[in-house]
Amino acid sequence: MSLRWILVTAGGIIAGRVLVNALARRRAGRNRSKDMGRFTVRQVRVDGRTMQARVSVDAVPDDRLPVILVHGLGMSSRYMIPLARHLAPHVKVYAPDLPGFGLSEKPCRTLTVRELADALATWMHAVGVERAAFVGNSLGCEVLVELALLHPQLVERLVLQGPTPDPVARGLVRQVVGFLAIAPFERWSLAWVAITDYARGGIGRYILTLRSMVDNRIAEKVRRVTQPTLVVWGTRDYIVPHAFVASLAGSLPHGRLVVIPGAAHGINYSHPEAFTAVLLPFLSGGAEEARCTEPNPGG
Repeated sequence: MSLRWILVTAGGIIAGRVLVNALARRRAGRNRSKDMGRFTVRQVRVDGRTMQARVSVDAVPDDRLPVILVHGLGMSSRYMIPLARHLAPHVKVYAPDLPGFGLSEKPCRTLTVRELADALATWMHAVGVERAAFVGNSLGCEVLVELALLHPQLVERLVLQGPTPDPVARGLVRQVVGFLAIAPFERWSLAWVAITDYARGGIGRYILTLRSMVDNRIAEKVRRVTQPTLVVWGTRDYIVPHAFVASLAGSLPHGRLVVIPGAAHGINYSHPEAFTAVLLPFLSGGAEEARCTEPNPGG
């Protein structure tokens, strides 16, 4: 048996196995896609401006509370799509673009955190949602805490993922440095979503909203939030220190902290499966069902 024949045969076997594995991965990806939710886009007028939202269209039991996903600073509902698709087979999901961001209309003046919360409440009335559970990321956490205090009748329970900013690192420079530090640990496709969303909102609106975030005392306000609240943090989130989220969860009257290993700031985008596994028990049960999980010091 010649060496050439052996090499050709071995190469053929290897190529065949690579092809089979690739087809299997592709088929598995299609199967996962079938198991995830479908969405439509809805636009409504809120305070004289158009707000756009992604709304799931899959049938779910009527007794399940709808879930509203609120994006982070400079982003849009596109940033929440991975998590939304995993949640949609289980609950009705809404993912709005806050005023000034995404494809919602841009007000002439940049809205404060409080004004964004009021706009979210008005949008809920416009789309006919009387009460919901909420999941927020970053800026979304601040908007939801404000919503829970100003419009408590709308809020059944809260999930604060990557709440900002840490009181020790309130400066704009510290926030930007933290943002750059987490970049290598996020999904690369997030970069394109972020760039296009930032371009739509504009750098001026980004900076002014960031200033409103920095001035907003979320650590003090959460003490007055009475709804069951789950705080979710990733071990590679260098924008939000663990000490801050642990303190925040401890300050909440009905708060819990859950840690997702290896995740950075955009858990909703980079780790939607792990996030969904944490969310579903909490959304369908009580705060006591979301156990406090801390990183293992031993690795």
